[in-house]
Amino acid sequence: MNIAVLLSGGVGDRLQSDVSKQYIRVGNEMIVSKTLQGLLENELVDYIWIVADKAWRRRLREAFDNKAGGAVKKQINNADGVVTNADKFKGFSDPGTNRQLSIYNALCDMSDIVVDNDVILIQDAVRPLTLQDSITDCLTRIEGHDGALPVLPMQDTIYMSEDGSSVSSLLDRNKLFAGQAPEAYRYGKYKKANEALLPDDILKVNGAAEPAIMYGMDVVMLPGDERNFKITTKADLDRYREIVENE
Repeated sequence: MNIAVLLSGGVGDRLQSDVSKQYIRVGNEMIVSKTLQGLLENELVDYIWIVADKAWRRRLREAFDNKAGGAVKKQINNADGVVTNADKFKGFSDPGTNRQLSIYNALCDMSDIVVDNDVILIQDAVRPLTLQDSITDCLTRIEGHDGALPVLPMQDTIYMSEDGSSVSSLLDRNKLFAGQAPEAYRYGKYKKANEALLPDDILKVNGAAEPAIMYGMDVVMLPGDERNFKITTKADLDRYREIVENE
């Protein structure tokens, strides 16, 4: 089983908006709605779990139901009968102190419906331009591995600075990559990898792949997509608005 974890609990401080960035409306819909649509339309995503503040859950469920009605129909014949798009929503989790604790909250809350070898697909709510191919690649290329992570090669020269004011050393950009989402992990090993960092070290995690790498999981790298940028700054938001307006 493949279950997507949609991270929609961030506050988006860098945008200085009245609402969190994922709930900003662009092209008559919330940014998160567009991201949710991508997950619903992918035939390999069996279920969706959402991390979000309670204040937004009603609107997120409305967005889910609206998108489920318009998404490509999917049916899964399993022990529970036939599952359609409308049945793909599985639950909500509370946001954590940081992104990684939000992921861990979801891993704990879904424990009754998954087994160790199931695949968890982690997606940011503010990546509305994720291609279907990117989702499919994660869920197919993880076969034979513990995880699958899309990456982009570094285009600029990378420097190391010990004091933040002068160059200490030059890094080999041919060996450096920028990670993207969505990314996929085997549920059992990944949950243990996060638990190994509790209670304090998990607060230092910046990327979802860090616990997996530190735990020794086998994570395969996949080609990323330049268009699949994360909306973090006002410039990112303006860029997304321009793309939507020109579609």
